[in-house]
Amino acid sequence: NSGPMPVSIAQVTVDDAYWQFTQEPAGPLPRLGRASLTIPFHWVVNDLYHIRLVTSTGLTFDAEVPVATQTPVPGGREFLAYGLLGIYIGIIPIGIGLLWFPAMKRMERRWLNAVLALTIGLLVFLLIDTLLEVIEIGAKVPGVFQGIPLALFAALLSWLAIISLSSLRKKGSTQTKAPRGFPLALLIAAGIGLHNLGEGLSVGAALSLGEAALGTFLVVGFILHNVTEGIGIAAPLIPGSGDADADEIKGPGLGSFLVLLLVSGGPAILGAWIGGFAYSPVLSTLFLGVGLGAIWQVIVEVVGLLRRSATAEKTGWINALNLGGFAAGLAIMYLTAFLVKF
Repeated sequence: NSGPMPVSIAQVTVDDAYWQFTQEPAGPLPRLGRASLTIPFHWVVNDLYHIRLVTSTGLTFDAEVPVATQTPVPGGREFLAYGLLGIYIGIIPIGIGLLWFPAMKRMERRWLNAVLALTIGLLVFLLIDTLLEVIEIGAKVPGVFQGIPLALFAALLSWLAIISLSSLRKKGSTQTKAPRGFPLALLIAAGIGLHNLGEGLSVGAALSLGEAALGTFLVVGFILHNVTEGIGIAAPLIPGSGDADADEIKGPGLGSFLVLLLVSGGPAILGAWIGGFAYSPVLSTLFLGVGLGAIWQVIVEVVGLLRRSATAEKTGWINALNLGGFAAGLAIMYLTAFLVKF
């Protein structure tokens, strides 16, 4: 009950027909209270049903079951199935993108800058996509929770937190010899991981509601969508794309790539579990808000890296090649997102 006053459920209709029901716990619902309604209805698998709750004062609350199916019950088999979905849309495609790293190491600096510009294009698309998801899902959150302001506050806090972590990273980088560009690559992976958490939520929720066709299209689309994200994560690791000399910092090892893969792709598994078993518009809005702030600060960091790299080459950071890379990043994400929404 998201209203200001207690509410009593008096009647329930299914497709405009009145049905008996039981309520647990019984009695009026206090403000922010919850209750489960059991309706003895012989439903047909994959059918559409409209449910309306009528209160004692005549107010109505409508709900829709788009595809009637049995609600997933948490268990070993179900957790494995949804976990595999997260691996398919997060771990595997990003891992494929990271495999481009050896080829990227042989590029000239100007082409490395173009790859950084492509990374910025990918991130700008993710930023806009996440913002639109915040607006869409936030509108479904009960007014008392103020979904969109909640997401914006979460974005602000995550942005400030990442700025703080970035300052610690820059301070610590003078004292440790971490793999080249790894802190920034980890930051990019974290921002992408938060976005992939939202993708996992979408897939898990679609399949839990019985929308198998939609869930299948989402899986295929996100797989294609996320391959390019691995390239963006690997870009700061390339010798010649950072601020220090290559001799001063060791190159990334297998462990570094595994960490990046888990940080960027792992949240898709968590998202699939949450979406499949405990989907909540409030939590989804909160997570997307955190991702929004993180992605924004990652864009700022990568733009700074591109500017420093261009300065080292004594060229402008906005040129035809970099602009082409930026446009390519936007185009790749747009076309693969088109497959998701087609």
